[in-house]
Amino acid sequence: QVQLEESGGGLVQAGGSLRLSCAASGRTLSSYAIGWFRQAPGKEREFVGSINRSGGSTYYADSVKGRFTISRDNAKNTVYLQMNSLKPEDTAVYHCAADPSTAQAMGVMPPAGIEYWGQGTQVTVSS
Repeated sequence: QVQLEESGGGLVQAGGSLRLSCAASGRTLSSYAIGWFRQAPGKEREFVGSINRSGGSTYYADSVKGRFTISRDNAKNTVYLQMNSLKPEDTAVYHCAADPSTAQAMGVMPPAGIEYWGQGTQVTVSS
């Protein structure tokens, strides 16, 4: 079992930055690919990006490419989502997820197929 807890969300103006953290407990995070997903009110959960076990490969949705960066510190059992140049359309609840599959697979598999999820943290971007 892996327990995931997100933190770092909040209210920010358009153009600003936030860094989200995803801390794991229960099992070592290095055994899993980690994905970030977001869900806005009335919309389906969507893939934001993912990182492989070693941190050597990352994948991003086109909507965030060039603005968001995922990194991980396996020694701290933590994954980060650095969000720059935020836009009002980035407003959503952001969830991290862990899965024994690959980071690339997390970008295409249905969310229901992903093994572990955090509760999420709210990000609100004002215009």
